[in-house]
Amino acid sequence: MRILALGGPGAMGAVAVRVAAGLPEVTEIVVADKRLEAAQRLVRHLAGAGGAPMRALQVDVTDDSALRAAMADAEVVLNTVGPYYRFGLTVLRAAIATGTHYLDICDDWEPTLRMLDLDEWARAAGVCAVVGMGASPGVSNLLAARAVQQLDHVQDLYTAWPVDVSGNDQDDEQLLDPDGQPSAAAVHWMEQISGKVAVVSDGQLVHRRPLRPVTLTLSPEHSGTAYTVGHPEPVTLHRSFRPTGEAANLMVITPGTLAYLDVLRRDIDAGKLTNETAAIDLAKPSASRGLRAVAGAMGLKGPRSLPPFFAAATGTRDGRPVTVLSRLAETSGMTTLIDDMAEATGIPLALGLAQLLDGTSGRPGVHPPEAVIEPERFFLDLSHLLPHTSDSDQPGNCVITTVTPSR
Repeated sequence: MRILALGGPGAMGAVAVRVAAGLPEVTEIVVADKRLEAAQRLVRHLAGAGGAPMRALQVDVTDDSALRAAMADAEVVLNTVGPYYRFGLTVLRAAIATGTHYLDICDDWEPTLRMLDLDEWARAAGVCAVVGMGASPGVSNLLAARAVQQLDHVQDLYTAWPVDVSGNDQDDEQLLDPDGQPSAAAVHWMEQISGKVAVVSDGQLVHRRPLRPVTLTLSPEHSGTAYTVGHPEPVTLHRSFRPTGEAANLMVITPGTLAYLDVLRRDIDAGKLTNETAAIDLAKPSASRGLRAVAGAMGLKGPRSLPPFFAAATGTRDGRPVTVLSRLAETSGMTTLIDDMAEATGIPLALGLAQLLDGTSGRPGVHPPEAVIEPERFFLDLSHLLPHTSDSDQPGNCVITTVTPSR
């Protein structure tokens, strides 16, 4: 099949293209971007690496006719053009209109809701669209599905990802593009720490201020405090698993970084910063906001022994209350993956494509990952792609799920 990789030269898109080129069902990858030279550079870089042939194409996703023309020759589009609150709905509509299957790494909850509302149209067109097939959302959703499998009834459901723990510091390379402008990921982050975000409370989808603390005791070895951030997981997991209590997406983050984000949040909400200027300030912190953050960090709780990347569910099994923790195994390959945002996001997108191409997840409609991606197959495929340096790193040892009686 011919794959159109929109935003392919970007950090996450390039990883997805590299992995997708090795899938047996892929016959060609068209690397598309508004920066033709960047697309050509990636094609040259991957030439000779084996796998599917590639070519470059200039496409601006804001040009609807050019976008649809590019999709007309493709069976599947991988969309890594962000931020998704600006471009996600536009690209998905074009895909459905042209009958092109679709996967993305959308990490904004508001466009996720609007994209899911296109489900009936996609089903009528015979298009399968998977929204949010990255790390978080994506891997996090599948960890949540693994946790929920252990329960008869789901009460609380949390997903969490690391910010500045386990070597996952947000450095300038992640926050700024080579031209010094804020990256789409950084702009998205500022959008999701400000205003109101979607969470589940008492089984209902509600809107709350972000950066609120959630203290968790997940097992005798894993407890601490993480903080809410806007993300699609509460929205889609609410639809898929109907938790009757609380659900949120959390950042595993140190008090100092959290305090600085809270300063930025207050200034964004007050109209003193835009998402773009806040992202630049985060990459190059100002002295005045740094002083405000130092004062704000006093008394904040930290992550303690929480895993860096996990899903946790509480509920009942056989009539007894239990807590289920699903986390990525602490192997060298998995640690390296978590610490590299591009790899952690681009690889899952390509593995989601693999399941769509072989029919595992090809059901028409617009779906979150947990609705159509098979978790066991995904994590096995993921483990095969990671480097293995010891017996504990062997393929298959990718997820650890612990069931603990609740107090």
